[in-house]
Amino acid sequence: MSDTHISQHFETLAIHAGNTADPLTGAVVPPIYQVSTYKQDGVGGLRGGYEYSRSANPTRTALEENLAALEGGRRGLAFASGLAAEDCLLRTLLAPGDHVVIPNDAYGGTFRLFAKVVARWGVEWSVADTSDPAAVRAALTPKTKAVWVETPSNPLLGITDIAAVAQIARDAGARLVVDNTFATPYLQQPLALGADVVVHSLTKYMGGHSDVVGGALVTGDAELGEELAYHQNAMGAVAGPFDSWLVLRGAKTLSVRMDRHSENATKVADMLGRHARVTSVLYPGLPEHPGHEVAAKQMRSFGGMISFRVEGGEEAAVEVCNRAKVFTLGESLGGVESLIEHPGRMTHASVVGSALEVPADLVRLSVGIENIDDLLEDLQQALTR
Repeated sequence: MSDTHISQHFETLAIHAGNTADPLTGAVVPPIYQVSTYKQDGVGGLRGGYEYSRSANPTRTALEENLAALEGGRRGLAFASGLAAEDCLLRTLLAPGDHVVIPNDAYGGTFRLFAKVVARWGVEWSVADTSDPAAVRAALTPKTKAVWVETPSNPLLGITDIAAVAQIARDAGARLVVDNTFATPYLQQPLALGADVVVHSLTKYMGGHSDVVGGALVTGDAELGEELAYHQNAMGAVAGPFDSWLVLRGAKTLSVRMDRHSENATKVADMLGRHARVTSVLYPGLPEHPGHEVAAKQMRSFGGMISFRVEGGEEAAVEVCNRAKVFTLGESLGGVESLIEHPGRMTHASVVGSALEVPADLVRLSVGIENIDDLLEDLQQALTR
């Protein structure tokens, strides 16, 4: 499935990287190779390198090449979910007794993986405010093998200076992992800023249509890429061919969707900032956001995710979620449709009682690509007592 990239411009790569025309028919879209095994050209003679679809599948190969090109990496790997990708990465990088620094604001599923699964394997972890490079440095130990970052973070939209933290991790002999799900490779490229590995939930913006679950790892280190591929095959949580095809389709429109997500979110954040019932708006595109300058430096624009806090506490926040009509009450994010949720009771229920617990009056929005007037009107009525 390999091809020669005809351009380094993101929009062109998104459409063409990995998407070589089918050699048999000339089909411009890679076929869905819904197959488990392959006829070999003699014992040990693999045709095109394929023998069994857990190890490799042409549709998944096309997606993995596309992901690597979009992130500016050398190896991309596609998984059955974002957490499957994270699990493979952690078991590749770490051994019992190792230590990881994780952010004080992270996806609840990531925290659960560290706190309830990896910790039982003997891996230690500690929490740091990754938006403060000094806090990251202070959290390092002689056993630290990885620093984990989300930027923008989920759900408080914190911003980490990737280049600064990459240098801190490198000086300590640790790998920097950046979850780039909220930003996508269109808005931010962590490998170019010094990260060792990028993590994605392909379920979100990369797929873009709320119809697929998937995950990915991308690295610029060829040797690490081989190690990750070995573990991907050994552990087996690979992306299926149809799921891979759906994400490939989504990637082609990523740039235009992210432009619209960002444009709409900017207008929503501005409206929320002026609303009497909203006590604070968390969006890195706002000049008053503490990470605004760093975000402006390392991101193309500020994305489609917004969180805000409302007066009246938890019940008021839940009421806003329930009153929304155009914004659909649901978990996940990154689809073309707008979503609203209460993190404390939904996506981040697993962090209750921990250092990552989120405010009870917090509402999170995934701002879609609908008409902006409809979105603003819906939020206005949802906030009306």
